Amino acid sequence: MRSLSAVLNPLLALLLFGCYPSTTIGPQEGWQVYSSAQDADGRCICTVVAPEQSLCSRDAKSRQLRQLLEKVQNMSQSIEVLNLRTQRDFQYVMKMENQMKGLRTKFRQIEADRKTLMTRGFQELKEKMDELQPLIPVLEQYKTDARLISQFKEEVRNLSAVLTGIQEEIGAYDYEELSHRVLRLESRLRECMGKLTCGKLMKITGPVTVKTSGTRFGAWMTDPQASSKNNRVWYMDSYTNNKIVREYKSMADFVSGVESRTYNLPFKWAGTNHVVYNGSLYYNKYQSNIIVKYSFETGRVLAQRALEYAGFHNVYPYTWGGFSDIDLMADELGLWAVYATNQNAGNIVISQLDPDTLEVLKTWNTEYSKRNAGESFMICGTLYITNSHLTGAKVYYSYSTKTSTYEYTDIPFHNQYFHMSMLDYNARDRALYAWNNGHQVLFNVTLFHIIRTTDDS
Repeated sequence: MRSLSAVLNPLLALLLFGCYPSTTIGPQEGWQVYSSAQDADGRCICTVVAPEQSLCSRDAKSRQLRQLLEKVQNMSQSIEVLNLRTQRDFQYVMKMENQMKGLRTKFRQIEADRKTLMTRGFQELKEKMDELQPLIPVLEQYKTDARLISQFKEEVRNLSAVLTGIQEEIGAYDYEELSHRVLRLESRLRECMGKLTCGKLMKITGPVTVKTSGTRFGAWMTDPQASSKNNRVWYMDSYTNNKIVREYKSMADFVSGVESRTYNLPFKWAGTNHVVYNGSLYYNKYQSNIIVKYSFETGRVLAQRALEYAGFHNVYPYTWGGFSDIDLMADELGLWAVYATNQNAGNIVISQLDPDTLEVLKTWNTEYSKRNAGESFMICGTLYITNSHLTGAKVYYSYSTKTSTYEYTDIPFHNQYFHMSMLDYNARDRALYAWNNGHQVLFNVTLFHIIRTTDDS
């Protein structure tokens, strides 16, 4: 008989991720996650197809435990994966981790006094299983196969019924071993979440209009390096002749127009392709190829450096012009500059920058003309380029700095207000921030993740 530990491990994974692990992939194979979207309440729902854990064999006493394990193994792995684009996904995961810690406390209580606390403790575990029930309508919104959803509901009901049936036989199992398994599982899940940050762009949905303000051109952003409690928004209207940066403490304050602070930069900026990274603003100094690092905390310039050979002042702009020659951006791998040079025949050049000194760490030359690009953004070290800034634009070309290879893509997105003058990816929110003809909008992104286990060669 498989141990209770082997049964409850997948159940605890359910509590954390809101999905059912599948054992159709062997322990030597990779984990695959296909994401991201969100439910109506903004919660993260993520399917993890994980390797089968080692299962120990103990006294063969209960057929019901084997039946329960088989039901978990038979859960469908084909339900489409959902993942939240904003920091709410991490907040939801943290909430579930707190519930996991609560479960560990209950296990210790049961170990201390099995007779008096056993029934209540496992009844609470059953109730947490029942919390999965509200997730079913959310999944139905994203899956058209009604028969599969119906089967999924039935499996959840059966699982709860079997769990109820084995409560009387729980006393025969080693709760200390179970507690150690919980700790190991929690460590593995945290490691998995750490690897979920990167993936290949598959789809762009939206936009969601956050606010309508300013001129046709501008930039707005949050800091991808900030903690989940820090949701400050920075707002920079126009692409030239301006030095004023407006700060808002939260997205709600931004929407309502409640400023918390303004900054008067020492130099005017050029274009709309600025980025806030780890508490500092990086921008292109007007009429130059100089990059400026400005600290919001100290109100001082921390570094300046010329981007060698980079065109500026509408020599190699995006298709919409606006002094958009030098595009600064950040992703999961760090800080980047995208620009063009005469040496590369006006084609796009990608450089990774040292965030402290602005020194160029490494450079890649592409064969895509900067003047033919509408906008671009980096995700996980891959540059994605749109073919226009107008209606009908799509992500047409991508270049991987990991492999130094390119491919042509066909990923459409809805240019709702007809003119795009800023499009930047935020790794923390897993979203694209855009300035769409005087409208500040957000796009959700769907990434395809392939996660390798430590056993993979």
